[in-house]
Amino acid sequence: MMGLESVGGLAIHIILSKLMPEDVAATACISRRFRDWVSDDDSLWSKFCADELGLSSPQDPWGNPTPSFRVSYQTWREAFNMYPWTLVIRAKRCWSRIRSWMEINFPEVLPTLRKGASEDQINYLEECLKVKLPLPTRVLYRFCDGQELSDDEFTGSSTENEPMNLLGLIGGYSFYNHLVNVSLFSLSQVIVETKNNMRYLGLGTRPKYILVAASITAYGKIFYLNCSTGQLHVGTWDRSIGGETLPCVPESLLCSVHDTKGSQQQDAMLLWLEEYGRRLENGIVKVRTEECTRSISHFPEEPPLCSTAMTNGVKVRASAVLVPECCNLEHDSEKYMFAYSIRMSLSPEGCILNGMKFSSCQLYRRRWIIRANDAIVDDISGEAVIGKFPLLRPGEEEFVYESCTPLSSSSGSIEGSFTFVPGRLAEPKGSPFEVEVARFPLQLPDYVF
Repeated sequence: MMGLESVGGLAIHIILSKLMPEDVAATACISRRFRDWVSDDDSLWSKFCADELGLSSPQDPWGNPTPSFRVSYQTWREAFNMYPWTLVIRAKRCWSRIRSWMEINFPEVLPTLRKGASEDQINYLEECLKVKLPLPTRVLYRFCDGQELSDDEFTGSSTENEPMNLLGLIGGYSFYNHLVNVSLFSLSQVIVETKNNMRYLGLGTRPKYILVAASITAYGKIFYLNCSTGQLHVGTWDRSIGGETLPCVPESLLCSVHDTKGSQQQDAMLLWLEEYGRRLENGIVKVRTEECTRSISHFPEEPPLCSTAMTNGVKVRASAVLVPECCNLEHDSEKYMFAYSIRMSLSPEGCILNGMKFSSCQLYRRRWIIRANDAIVDDISGEAVIGKFPLLRPGEEEFVYESCTPLSSSSGSIEGSFTFVPGRLAEPKGSPFEVEVARFPLQLPDYVF
């Protein structure tokens, strides 16, 4: 021990930086000299705060500044001492990733995110609803108590030049007049919505299910947390727990949700939000402006879920998303409903056909081949798309349209082609030509949002 104490301060710092925080705290008990080293070396605690909590400045869990990183770290540990620390770190990182993405891509959402709930608020929910929340869900609510949105479907300001914002954190999709945009409930909303919907949804008087999220534009899409199993479910067409629901995360990933000692503990809410953060960071899910609305769209933007094809300068991207609230799992031929999004644009060089360049081209016809598994179930041809004949010009934004199709199986695909005319339909500059729509999948996903 005397030999170790004779080692210089820099060497001790290097040694301590290789240890876990718990080991560093134990080292401080060896002697007064070690206690002084551990207490005075704030760069050491700065590293722990950065590595485990993502903190760049010393602050407590409520955002208040602290005198040092050592005090900050100690305050965090004390505030969450009733939970496994690895679970706290994981929940903190989950929310930090989502918030960081929103700050860059959709900052309008940030004011809707509530501060973390207290233990008393969580206990009050459990008392009101006679449930015991899974431990990971409790920790998640400690960092963010859902969203606070106005009663107006379209929150945020809008002008002639600025779109309205749909601020549901989880986002959604639209096709025809069906618009979905999902927000996370605050604990107070969870209590109100669960109680209000007990009888209608078949929850009973002592429900193990609670409502945790729903579309802010139409309550046709509702997410239920099973507090006993930790699984998150989404309702289908009848919106009833008594009817069919779909699990939102793979069952194989769920662990024991009430074991306070499990370092690898995870429930569906944690897995769901972690996967959502990954999709945001990887560009699979993006913010999109459609007509007068700006929101987070779940139509995948990256392969393999999004296909891309270029034909004669016309680029077509296509992808699909499951629409669980329109699925009828008891129906033989139309069990699953999928919405699909088609995005088409013209390259900067224009339309190139037989060595000639044209400054525009206009869609005339479409053809879809729809498969359930590998069997063709529909071969559809017709004029226009949703009644429109888009005119494409170089440099303009993509023309986007959405439609939907039922499917008897949980897996299938769509492919097809568009017939375009160089120039305009009223003034064609050449013969019609076919544009490929590369095959894109229709599939029941592992994670449902």
